[in-house]
Amino acid sequence: MGRARVSFPGMGAPRAVSARVSGEGLSLFATACRAGPDLTVTVTGGEAPHVGCIVVAQAHPARDDARRTSVTSSVVAFVTHRDEALARPLAERLAERLGGTVVVAAGVHVDRLSREGIAAYLRLGRRLAERLLRVLAA
Repeated sequence: MGRARVSFPGMGAPRAVSARVSGEGLSLFATACRAGPDLTVTVTGGEAPHVGCIVVAQAHPARDDARRTSVTSSVVAFVTHRDEALARPLAERLAERLGGTVVVAAGVHVDRLSREGIAAYLRLGRRLAERLLRVLAA
């Protein structure tokens, strides 16, 4: 007897894409995989890429105006890691624009990174979100 197939509109083989942004001597790398309307993203960079934080962001109609999109996010940050500052805005921006659920696992480590270096990585994170949106739209 054959197996039954289940499918949903827009469902197909997951599509993976990669993106990189660089500036101020720093780089961030992302690999993203679509799962229907949703997206999983791994973001790494620095001297010791790792998973330091996981953010799940979900788009939904705003409570006060259903014509607007709002985003709710949850964070799992691992002890001693501060990757949420990079991962949360990235996940929320992608969820807002894509209208689904986005999971971002991120880890960037640079020994003795200055405040200016942290700010530079946060700027790169904003650029990475926009780059991913362009790559996913192509």
